[in-house]
Parts: sequence; C-alpha cells; structure tokens
Amino acid sequence: MAFRRHTLFVQRPQTILTLPRLTPALLLHTHHSNTVPNAQRKSHVCYVVSSRNSTDPLFPRRSANFHPNIWDYEFLDSLTSDYKSEICTDRAEKLKENVRGMFDEAGVLVYSLKLIDTIQRLGLDYHFRNEIKSVLDKIFMTAKDHQNTLTVEALKFRLFRQHGYQISQDVLKSFIEETNQNNGKTTDFEGLLSLYEASFYAYEGEEILNQAQQVTSRHLKNFLNERNDHRSSMSGFLEEEIIHSLELPLLWRVPKMEVRRYIKMYEMKQEDMHPTLLEFAKLDFNIVQAKYHEDLKYASRWWTDLALHESLGFARNRLVENFLWNIGFNSEPKFGNVRRQVTKIGCLITVIDDVYDVYGSLDELKLFTEAVVRWNINTVENLPHYMKMCFLALYNTVNGIGYDVLKTNNVDVMPYLKKAWGDLCRAYMVEATWYYNGYIPTLEEYTNNAWISISGPLLSIHAYCQMGDHEITKEALEYMNNNQSDLVRWSSMILRFADDLGTSKDELERGDVAKSIQCYMNETAVSDSVAREHVKQLISASWKKMNTSLSSSRGVFPSSFINTSQNIARMGQYMYQYGDGHGIPNREAKDRIMSIIVEPIPV
Repeated sequence: MAFRRHTLFVQRPQTILTLPRLTPALLLHTHHSNTVPNAQRKSHVCYVVSSRNSTDPLFPRRSANFHPNIWDYEFLDSLTSDYKSEICTDRAEKLKENVRGMFDEAGVLVYSLKLIDTIQRLGLDYHFRNEIKSVLDKIFMTAKDHQNTLTVEALKFRLFRQHGYQISQDVLKSFIEETNQNNGKTTDFEGLLSLYEASFYAYEGEEILNQAQQVTSRHLKNFLNERNDHRSSMSGFLEEEIIHSLELPLLWRVPKMEVRRYIKMYEMKQEDMHPTLLEFAKLDFNIVQAKYHEDLKYASRWWTDLALHESLGFARNRLVENFLWNIGFNSEPKFGNVRRQVTKIGCLITVIDDVYDVYGSLDELKLFTEAVVRWNINTVENLPHYMKMCFLALYNTVNGIGYDVLKTNNVDVMPYLKKAWGDLCRAYMVEATWYYNGYIPTLEEYTNNAWISISGPLLSIHAYCQMGDHEITKEALEYMNNNQSDLVRWSSMILRFADDLGTSKDELERGDVAKSIQCYMNETAVSDSVAREHVKQLISASWKKMNTSLSSSRGVFPSSFINTSQNIARMGQYMYQYGDGHGIPNREAKDRIMSIIVEPIPV
C-alpha cells in the first residue's frame, strides 16, 4: 500500500522535507488498540503539527478535491410551475372534500386502516389529521373486542404505535408463534409483510417483536428467491413492496421521498386503486413542489449574496443538497420558513465541517473554536482571512435568525443557539486533534463525540425554534441545551452511523479522522465487512432506543418536532443509502433532486 505524501516544514523556513503521512486508515494496518498503548499510537504522527506559523501563506493545505457544484443559480432562479394557479388549488380543494367523505364511509375496520395507510403513503395525511385521529380513537376503543387476520392486526399495531397509542406487543404474539410453527408455509404474503413492518416499531427489550422481525424477514426472502412458485398468489404490487421493504423498512424511510414512487406503484399495480385518491395525490405533490421552488429561490439568493462559497473555494458548495435535506425534515407547505432558515444552517455546517476536516491547521482551528464558543465579534482580529469570512457569515446569519424568533415569538433563543454552535465546534475540534495526533479512538469514545459532530443536535434546535406551529418553551430548550433528549441523541446517532457507512472510505482516502467502522476494526481486529455489519446493527438498536424515547418526548416536544427528529435519522439513511449523496453529486443524487424539487408528476 502506498503512503500519501505531505510536505513538512522543519526548523528553517527555507528547508522543506517530504515525509510519508500515516493516515488513520494506514494506522489500522500497523497496530491494534489491544497491543499498542494510546501514547505510543500518538507518537507515530507527532511530526504533522508544523512549527511554522499556521497563518503563513506557505503552510501546506490539504485538498479534498470535492466535486464541484452542479446546480446553476440562474436555473434555480428560473424555476416555475403551472400548479400555482387558482384552477389547480380549487380542484385540489374539491378533491380534498371528496377524500374527506371517504372517512365517513369507513365503517369496516380493514377499510379504515388501509385508507389511513394509503393516505399517509400518498403524502396526503397532513390534510386529514383530525379525521385520522378520530378513526384511530374509535378503533382503539374497541381494539380488544375481536381479533382479525394477521394483515389487519399488524397494520393496526403499526398505526397505533406510529400515532402514539399505548399498545402491547403481546397482541401479535399468537401470530408470530403460528408463523414460526408453519415454517413459512403460507400464502399470506401481505400478512407477513405487514408483520415485518410492524416489528420495526419495537421498543428496547421487546423480544416478541424482535423475533417477528427475524422470522418474517427470513420467510419473505425465501419467498422472493422462490417467487416463480408463488406468482399466482402474489401481486406485482406486493412483490415490489416486499423487495423495497427488505432493502429499507417503512419506518426508516423518509415519507416525502417515498410519495412519488408510491404514487407510481399505486397507479400501475394496485388492484383496488381509488381514482380520486390518485388524482389528489398527484395534484397535491405538484402544488407543494411549486412552494418548494419559492423556498429554494429564497435560499439561493441568500447563498449567492453571502458569497461564502467563492471565498472558501476548498469547501463543498451544496446549497441544493442542503435544501433537499430540509424537505425531508419538514415537507409540509406550512413549514416554508423552517426549510429556508435551516437550509442556511446546513450550508454553514457543510463549509465549517470542511474547515475542520480539510483546510485549517490545528492552531487556526483552536482560534476558530474559541471564537465560536465565546461568540464575540472582537475575536475576529485573531483569525486568518478565510476564517474571518466564515465566522462573520455564521455570526450574522445566526444572530439574524435569533432576532427573527425574538420578534415573532418574544423568546430569546440566542443563548441556546450559541451553545449548540459551540458544542458542534468543540466536537469538530476533538476530531481534528485525533487526526493530527494520529489517534484512533475506541468506538465508545468516538460515538460519545460523533453524535454531536454530525450536527444532529444543532439542526434539531434550529428546527425547533423555526417551525412556527408551536409555543417555544424553556423546558424544551433546556432539554436540548443540556443534551438530555434521548430523541435527539438517537436520531443523531442514526444519522452519524448512516453517514459513516456511506462516506468513510472516501473520507479516509483524502485523509480524515477514523470513523465508527475503522474504530471498531481497530478495537476488535475484525474485517471491514464485519465492522460494517456491526454498525448496521447499531443503527437497528438506535431505532429501538428512539422508539422507546417517544413516550417521554411527547411530554416535552410537539408532535411536529418529534416527526422532524425522526426524519433527521431517516434522511441520513436516505442520503447515504448508496454512498455519499451529500458530498458527491452523481447522477443518482441529481435524479432524486429533479424528481422531488424540479419535475412535476404528469396529471
């Protein structure tokens, strides 16, 4: 394996010595934590900290060779839609009333449950929250009166858990035992899929649901392997749903990112498709997409005026990708302001992350971290020019957001926003120190810092303050400020693990701190593939922990913020499912953006 080579400045400025640079990836092959003390590991790369002034223009800077921005700002500013017209909105209102009438007809249990499930998956549930709650309340009151088929009971369990009703895993126990006993000899594929999806709503320690997940996933995989024998009893719609769910279960998917795919499936392959629902889903998707155009134009003008991407050419320019994240976090039309403001935060996070990971020297990073923690404009004079630009952009943007919240809600959130930014930069600083000292942390050390450095807590508190549909309470702010929210913690942890699975190889190749995969490899001497499987198991465990946290979270946070927190985790799995969907704007990433933001669904 070839060493990366970096230029090292030694005592006399005119003398330049080139030495091999041991990256964390290479260190993995030279020692393991079980045999080499940390102090010795640090000494391997003690030469990386330059004795020269880090503001010297000749100081060697790393380059990550990031992919350039692929989105033209004139193109973004030209986005328009025919679905902003009064004709479209009037038609949508009429269809909405027709769909509302379907709830009045929902007297049969199975029809009611499937109607709610379909409306949710078509992205229409935000129109019918009261109707959905009313139907579920009635079903919940009579839930123990009689038992139904596996499909119905598992769907009922999933919807109850999703909407915060207290329901025991025991209601599914007999179905799981029966499924296990017949060894998969059944033609009720819909029931198995329904049970499989329900199992992901498990809390910590719910072994019945854990068993359900193992049993149903095994049987569903076997059915797919033998699908030619089952075609007569399995519809094309159901077969594709099974394939999709085994790749990523419904709970883990971003609802908004699923809508277009589900509309297509519903139209082409669902045997009991309802034309009114289909037309409303298409029209609503396009009307909401038109609102995204205006949000993106706002963010694009802000980003262009800020011109930070021009001053910091080494950093990633990912405005549109950050906007896509925020559609995933908060997709409803009424959340336009949170999409606009948190897109700003995402762009700043991306740039500052690259300052720490790629460009800044350790001395510079210490100064920048101190400036952010102190949140004092007078500290700017100690920073190099590129950091002055970065700090002032951050300072002015966040102060502006804080002022708007104060003006609108009469709540001063700046102490909490400043604390969150300080926490993020401290976490970045920890990782930068590990990198420059060649230190590979244990997995526990890494995760204790990495759930903050992934920026989940920072995104969460900014979103909470900007959503505008709830009262901003001191209790919730303090809860997040002190990192006490299990909801935020486990959502952020899933985001971190998903990021590591999708990006760690690329980041190590350019020179970066070891990620969870490498930390586990170094700690246990296992292979990359084994470490990746372990991280995937940690994602599953984190989802159970987040599920468990929902009951206590509902006493502190509004339901809209709880959905946002879950979507932060989901967007991590969405963006990094096939690699680095944020950092590498490949064809797949571009197609996703085009389908969600740019191209309407033909009606």
